[in-house]
Amino acid sequence: MKFPHGIIFDFDGVLVDTEWAIFNSWVDLYRREGCELTVLDYAPCLGAGYTRWDPASHLERLTGKTFNWEQEHALRQTSIEKSLADSGLMPGARELLNWCRFAGIRLTVASSSSRRWVTGWLKKLGAQCYFPQIFCRTDGYAVKPDPALFLAARNFLDLPADDCLVVEDSTNGLLAARAAGIRSVAIPCRLTRQLDLSAADLHMENLNELYSYLIAAQKLS
Repeated sequence: MKFPHGIIFDFDGVLVDTEWAIFNSWVDLYRREGCELTVLDYAPCLGAGYTRWDPASHLERLTGKTFNWEQEHALRQTSIEKSLADSGLMPGARELLNWCRFAGIRLTVASSSSRRWVTGWLKKLGAQCYFPQIFCRTDGYAVKPDPALFLAARNFLDLPADDCLVVEDSTNGLLAARAAGIRSVAIPCRLTRQLDLSAADLHMENLNELYSYLIAAQKLS
């Protein structure tokens, strides 16, 4: 693969392992109501938010109940924050980001999550400095698998599509990268390992592997 001069990172599950806590907040709610939620049920949400499949509406259909969602989401948020209290960047992320900046690779984030969520985490973990711009659902872009977020990110990087690389962990994200005409590498998180990630151009186990790959690719470029 050609050495990329621009990298577009997904956020949830790629830079921070947030997906597991979010999913389990729903699992706990479903269990409380005597229902089951599997990863395959939840898969349409991964990389896309709740625009394609809404676990709240699904639970109401299963139970025949109407919930106070303001209250339920507040309880879920408390659970998520507790689960993620000690979280940091994914293993190898900071080393990779530092090297990319040293190597002159332009970086950005394109996420179907909200800007408040993504920037909040980047600030908390001291990682905002790596990304001069980020692109999020709440900026008005259609969520993945629509390519809008990646197209906006590529335009910001001001590079040809074949000079960029998308780093993703979800089916929806990889399909969005393909629709945008940008090469992608799939690095699954613990929640997305059982999903179909065949739309990726490369498959790797973690960011450390990507780091090593880029160093080797730079030497060959």
